[in-house]
Amino acid sequence: MTATPQTSAKTPRTERGRKTLRLILDAAAEEFGIRGYHEGSIARIAQRAGVAIGSFYTYFDSKEAVFRALVADMSRQVREHVVPCILAAPDRLAGERAGLAAYLDFVRTHKALYRIIDESAFVAEDAYRRHYVDVADGYAVSLQQAFGRGEIRGGISDGDWQVRAWAIMGMNVFLGLKFGVWDDSRPVEEIAAAAHALIADGLSPPR
Repeated sequence: MTATPQTSAKTPRTERGRKTLRLILDAAAEEFGIRGYHEGSIARIAQRAGVAIGSFYTYFDSKEAVFRALVADMSRQVREHVVPCILAAPDRLAGERAGLAAYLDFVRTHKALYRIIDESAFVAEDAYRRHYVDVADGYAVSLQQAFGRGEIRGGISDGDWQVRAWAIMGMNVFLGLKFGVWDDSRPVEEIAAAAHALIADGLSPPR
């Protein structure tokens, strides 16, 4: 029998409760980012958040529950940071450049993101898969809409939107790892410009 995933169903109803939940999630990101899931502890999460152990259990039943909530929360934070930058651009190609710059900026200030998402593949595989699938599905739809506006070239078939979405996501994920987590010395705009040239022009030789 497959175990039911542990998630938090304790949504805070007050502003104070929402602030406490935010403190716990931020503390969990720090704890898991430094120690990893298996070495991380509820006691240290509570200590980092400045709350009592009992307050932790007001919102989460277990370490797995807070970890799952954290994966979903970080996924949401990435989208909220990146999507407005894409939408504010004059067209989709410019939006891809702006979106990558915003993503690199986010990663540089949330370096625990990669460790947490990668560990979720082993701790909560369904949450790990949902993180990427949800992003890719939305990405594919937005690319198709940009094509409808005449901002980008179409593919060979309708299924190409998924292929393109996953391809661009894959590029961004590894650019974030290299130039966000491992080496943050180069300006994000410089990295975004190089990637933008690849997306806009491909690898075809000059005509």
